[in-house]
Amino acid sequence: MVLDESDPISSSDHILDWLEGSISFLPSFLEDPYNSGDLNGDQWWVQGCQDLGQEFLNTSSTSFNSASTITTATSTTLTGPIVTNDVPPSDSCKKRKVSDDPVPKAPQNQRKSQNRRVNKATDDGDAVVEQGVTVKKSVGTKKASAKSVGNNCNNGNNREGRWAEQLLNPCAAAITTSNMTRVQHLLYVLHELASASGDANHRLADHGLRALTHHLSSPGSSVSVGTINFASTKPQFFQKSLMRFDEVSPWFMFPNKIANTSILQILGEEDRSRNLHILDIGVSHGFQWPTLLEALTRRPGGPPPLVRLTVIGATTDDDRNPDIPFANGPPGHSSSTQLLCFAKSMNINLQINRLDNHPLQNLNTQIINSSPDETLIVCSQFRLHHLNHNCPDNRTEFLRALRSLEPKGVILSENNMDCSCNTCGDFATGFSRRVEYLWKFLDSTSAAFKGRESDERRMMEGEAAKALTNSEEMNEWRQRWCERMRRVGFVGKVFGEDTIDEARALLRKYDSNWEMRVEEEDGCVGLWWKGQPVSFSSLWKLDLKQSNM
Repeated sequence: MVLDESDPISSSDHILDWLEGSISFLPSFLEDPYNSGDLNGDQWWVQGCQDLGQEFLNTSSTSFNSASTITTATSTTLTGPIVTNDVPPSDSCKKRKVSDDPVPKAPQNQRKSQNRRVNKATDDGDAVVEQGVTVKKSVGTKKASAKSVGNNCNNGNNREGRWAEQLLNPCAAAITTSNMTRVQHLLYVLHELASASGDANHRLADHGLRALTHHLSSPGSSVSVGTINFASTKPQFFQKSLMRFDEVSPWFMFPNKIANTSILQILGEEDRSRNLHILDIGVSHGFQWPTLLEALTRRPGGPPPLVRLTVIGATTDDDRNPDIPFANGPPGHSSSTQLLCFAKSMNINLQINRLDNHPLQNLNTQIINSSPDETLIVCSQFRLHHLNHNCPDNRTEFLRALRSLEPKGVILSENNMDCSCNTCGDFATGFSRRVEYLWKFLDSTSAAFKGRESDERRMMEGEAAKALTNSEEMNEWRQRWCERMRRVGFVGKVFGEDTIDEARALLRKYDSNWEMRVEEEDGCVGLWWKGQPVSFSSLWKLDLKQSNM
């Protein structure tokens, strides 16, 4: 179905709000974030979301009952009782409860007990902790807590400070080798230390424990019980939570900014009388486009006569593997109405078409209704790596399908992580790389929210944690993506100076542990957290020296 400006829109919808009845949200879209006020100030968020707690579906069981899950998983898969001789239960190691405090305080004897458990659990296996792992719990005021969480560089890069990985990865290795005694032991220790409300380590242990017990449990079980993610929320809370996340974290905002300024760069090279057609294969759920629409009104000569947005929704690839992080919004969510009203208020002729249940490899000009008299630009963000990593040809075939559309430009953004596809079949290897990905998200999100607990933070983290149970959530280094793009007939282009300058200015508004790196060899722009790559963005055009492959 095609939505356009001719659709009946009531007069009350002519407001300039992005979200209905919330004009206070408008500046975050219309003003460039790097020119806005302090991102730490969230008065607009507090005023608009005081009653959002009532908007959740019934997820009263937000605390994960690890004990019952372990029992379920091990009763059918493992034999014998859980081995606890090495790590006796202790009242000083009781699980922490969800608290309103930013970071709950742990007694000193509890911290020592946790250290002993981590050391003991890992001392007899693959990951040996040579020095004691201090499970740090911030104390004092919220301000002090925020400082320790947001700027603890050692905790991000120092492997010894990332104790949750030193338990999760050996447990995955023990599962791979069928060492059930060690599996039982490590699951017990994880159960003792995991918490949904601690620092990044405690949260990673909590999500990892869910994923491991899910892997051991019978087919058809759900790892999402008791978690908050996109599917468990209502559309209004989902929308406002994404807005809040973009305000405090550049995880998605940074590639969105690069993509939007690159689209403007490509348009500047084309005939201004041509229509603009954007093929949206991303995870922004519409939140990327208000800033672009506003920028189009400031172009010399005004916006294109027609702006068409074709959104690739759930595909047959997604249906085959529904636990794709960030790809699918909650039931009933649609940004089309808000976008159309927003565009109408700025006198932009906007059409939106959504395509669902199409295999990505079969895209063609007929399906997306492309025409020669328009400027077609493809924006692909964090979706292509979901194509079956065990069959890399799926990714290549999709890129060939994109090439056949003859777009004027392709902006490709993906997670930047190590993946050697000939070893991904090993559960332990794939799991450790997904743990690495989730650690970066949890650690950076903890800094973004300054250690404070909130439902929107838990929703974003719960959605990211899907990566642990999604065996196809495996990305590759940017070099491999670049090689694949060149092979099918694209040539890499350097981002314009405006794109680089605006991206750099945007990043300055976030935590100082974020950085941008421009790769000299291919011109890609990378987003890094605490010295580790998170994602990359790249710009591609047709290689006219090659025939349509």
